[in-house]
This record gives sequence, C-alpha cells and structure tokens, in this order.
Amino acid sequence: MIIIEPQEGDNLEKMLRRYKRKFDRLGIAREVRNRMHYIPKSVIRREQIKRAAYRQRILQEMQE
Repeated sequence: MIIIEPQEGDNLEKMLRRYKRKFDRLGIAREVRNRMHYIPKSVIRREQIKRAAYRQRILQEMQE
C-alpha cells in the first residue's frame, strides 16, 4: 500500500500528484499488466534480443 503523508501547505492536488509519481516509480501498474498473461521466459528473452539489435542498428546508422 502506498502512503502519502500530508506536508505543511499541501493541497489535495499536490498530494494526488505525489501519489501518482510514487505509483509510477514503483511500477505497480506495469507489474499487473505483465502478470495478466503468462509469457514464457524464452519469448521474453527473444524480444529483448530483438530490441537490443534494433537499438544497435539505430546507433550505427547515427554514427555513419
């Protein structure tokens, strides 16, 4: 559970922004989305390799 302590001079909007930032940093929503469907480790690894190759290709094109 995420707890946001009110600080002096904080209004509700400021506290809500702090809560949203903390929620995003913890990655709770991302974790829930990832757990909705099982994806085998081999598929995850394959996607990571594809992304890395794409990044390398982009970097090489920029250097040329």
